[in-house]
Amino acid sequence: MFKVMVGLVRRSDMDSTQFATWWLEQHAPLARELPGVRRIRFNLMADGPFDGIAELWFDSPEEADSAYATDIGKAVAADSIAHVSERVRMPADEREILG
Repeated sequence: MFKVMVGLVRRSDMDSTQFATWWLEQHAPLARELPGVRRIRFNLMADGPFDGIAELWFDSPEEADSAYATDIGKAVAADSIAHVSERVRMPADEREILG
């Protein structure tokens, strides 16, 4: 399975509670609609370079690219961009060591 991680830094006019509310209550339902997404995990970060890191699993890199090329994929990306000061997309070839 192929994973895309997305690191998000909240806008300077949002506090961490506002960020979490937007991300979990407004953005998450959009992300669930991505075509071909198999699993989603949102990680709120207490410390570090990101306020949140999303993990989205797809069957392949091509499936992930296709999902984000759709209208809903573009809406998901646009919603993120409207609410963050930085958005870093990090494709990953996940290798589970202990599960």
